[in-house]
Amino acid sequence: MITFSCKKITEEELIRCSFNLNKTEYNVLIFLLRNDKIRTILQISKAMELERTTIQKAIKNLVERKLVKRTQKNLSRGGYIFLYKPNNKEEIKSKMKEITYKWYKHVEETIDKL
Repeated sequence: MITFSCKKITEEELIRCSFNLNKTEYNVLIFLLRNDKIRTILQISKAMELERTTIQKAIKNLVERKLVKRTQKNLSRGGYIFLYKPNNKEEIKSKMKEITYKWYKHVEETIDKL
C-alpha cells in the first residue's frame, strides 16, 4: 500500500488507475497474470464464474490497452478460436512506471506554478 499525504492507495487502485480499468477488467487481468496460461474466453468465464459476455467485454478492453495478447488458433475441421494470455509482467510494470512518472511530472509542474 502506498500512502500519499492523507490517502492510502492500494495496489488494486494503482493498477486500475494506471490503465483506467474497471473492477471486472482488473480482476480478469489479475486472474490471467496469476494463472499464466493461454486460455479461451469460455475457459476464463468458467474459471471466474462470470458470464461469457462480461469476460468478452473485459478482454476486449485489456487487449486494446495492450495488457493481454490475443492469438488465433485454426481448428482442423475449419474455423478458429481466439486464445488470450497476459503480456509479460515486466512490460506491464514498465508501463505503470511510465504512467506514474508522467503523473509525477505533471504534479511537479503544477506545484511549480503555485
